[in-house]
Amino acid sequence: MIRLLFLTLSAAAFTHAAEQATASRVAEVTSVPGLVAFWDFVKREPAGVHRFTAHVPAGAKTDYPLDAANYVKDYWGAGREATYADFPLLGRGPFGQAIQIVKESDPDFRPFLFVPRARLHDTPLDIKGTGKSVTVVVWAIRESGNHALAGIWHEGTDLKEKSTTTIAKVERGQRQYALFAGLNKQGSACGHVSENGASSFLNKYALHKSNSAGLSPEVPADSSHEVLDASWQCFAMTFDHEKDELTGWLDGISGDRWLDNPKKDKLISFAYNAYMQGHYAKLPGKQEGEDEAFPKDQYYNPPEGEPLSVKVLRESADERIELREHRFTKIEVTLRGGKEVARDLVALRLNPWWYPHDLYTPKDAQSGGPFTIGRVIHSSRSVGFTGWIGGVAVFDRALSAEELGELAALRTAVVSSP
Repeated sequence: MIRLLFLTLSAAAFTHAAEQATASRVAEVTSVPGLVAFWDFVKREPAGVHRFTAHVPAGAKTDYPLDAANYVKDYWGAGREATYADFPLLGRGPFGQAIQIVKESDPDFRPFLFVPRARLHDTPLDIKGTGKSVTVVVWAIRESGNHALAGIWHEGTDLKEKSTTTIAKVERGQRQYALFAGLNKQGSACGHVSENGASSFLNKYALHKSNSAGLSPEVPADSSHEVLDASWQCFAMTFDHEKDELTGWLDGISGDRWLDNPKKDKLISFAYNAYMQGHYAKLPGKQEGEDEAFPKDQYYNPPEGEPLSVKVLRESADERIELREHRFTKIEVTLRGGKEVARDLVALRLNPWWYPHDLYTPKDAQSGGPFTIGRVIHSSRSVGFTGWIGGVAVFDRALSAEELGELAALRTAVVSSP
């Protein structure tokens, strides 16, 4: 009897301590200026299906409850409905709880949690338009994949792919901002933004994205609690409209990332072409390789004032070839008689990425996407990111490195029960 009482009191004390630790961490997140919404997967509706809700600023008109859905059923008419049962709970995490994004084997089942567009349109979560900045932070353990973690990023179901031959509902892309688990650099923290909701540089995909220098490891989702507790990562992206910079951050560190020889990259070659077309357009007459039909709003020409460094690669009596490094580009310039006669883009900076546009502004709720967690709606229907997500926060400004470092420090686990 005494032992039972002791165990009961110990459990109660443990639970109280965990609740205090969680409350302190939640307060650290919600006290950061600019917070729009923070889902810790502990806060839930008091009635009904007890959906997860967000911590929001005082006076907010909604706390953004999350619905569950299988987008394959919604857009292809195949597969079963998704419910909260499809998101197993861990019982521990940076804020005391976490949901699992399962490595689904059924090709007709791609569940996610989401805030429907009708409930977020023109709310503070709908960050868009002139002069707007954004930060998305996700505390996660990556089991596999490189796709979406959270954001407003409906990729569209209108791409001509094998998977769309049987589609029932076709929609154009409705991208605004989102955080991914790497994309072209798997495991990095990848920020993704769009000015038009659709594609970039005449490619079928949106290509304005940044990749943190650091990479998250792959950790099996069924690892022991000790392993999982030590494996939390803090993924983040910031778009700073004042600097025109999109940056990926892993565990509070952005790091520099460059892509050499972008001309040869499967996707970034389209940004390379957008750079060269913008350069050709500034020169008198038609240049070799110039496409006069290339849309001017898709040129990609980061600022290139005084070079940060200049290296002479080759030099002869009548010709000099220099490698000039600027903040976002490295260019090889050929000079004759001191005058530039040719140039080539030989490296492009991926972190931070230069983004000189506003965030996409849908004309109405019908042409805007939902806010999703765990997956996004997209034509290829790949499994995407799998693993654990223990917190999602959105801010309506670009957080500083110091602030992101403080949020990253919260990634150690809190256990919700003994």
